[in-house]
Amino acid sequence: MTTPDSPFGSLASQTGAEYPTQDTWVYAELFNEENPAATEARQAGRQFGATPVSRGAASTLTVLAKAINARAVVEVGSGAGVSGLALFAGMQPDGILTSVDIEPEHQNAARQAYRSVGIPSQRFRLIAGAALNVLPKLSDGAYDLVLIDADKLEYPEYVEQSFRLLRHGGLLVIDNTLWHNRTADPGNNDDETLAIRDAVQAVRENEELLSTLVPSGDGLLIAVKL
Repeated sequence: MTTPDSPFGSLASQTGAEYPTQDTWVYAELFNEENPAATEARQAGRQFGATPVSRGAASTLTVLAKAINARAVVEVGSGAGVSGLALFAGMQPDGILTSVDIEPEHQNAARQAYRSVGIPSQRFRLIAGAALNVLPKLSDGAYDLVLIDADKLEYPEYVEQSFRLLRHGGLLVIDNTLWHNRTADPGNNDDETLAIRDAVQAVRENEELLSTLVPSGDGLLIAVKL
């Protein structure tokens, strides 16, 4: 139920809709069981400061990859392997994941996670380096899905590169677009928040992208290239 002081109160009165409570959001986040390999990768990531996608965001990635029969996927930021495992679960059996990360520890954890579930090495390319140096070297229009989950200050540039990389009908997925409740707070103008807002606006204003913002995890912006 919305209450008079609820941030959803005004919107609810306009739409006649009820909105999730925190308990309902948690229920949705934990709706699907996480496989042991992903749980282990998530725990390993915490040891060196990696923040992988949430359980709800991971299951969303699996569904999206499956829905478009993804065979060629790029992720910017390996998340210790959690997001990669989610993508592999939805990709075609011959699909290849290209994962770009500047942190060797994160990539080593991802490699271990993939091997732990028997994913052959020829199905993933782990490229160590700064994403803005690596992405321009990848082929135009060659990818079914691009996931952005790395340096927030570079999100606008990642969006620009991702649009070039995607085929028509491909998906752009951007994690952390709600950014710990800061994106929607007009009083918050730190550099990372501003960069995320710029990225979100660039996607929303691009007439060749059809987008939606989903409150899974810390926010997933999902866009299809028309």
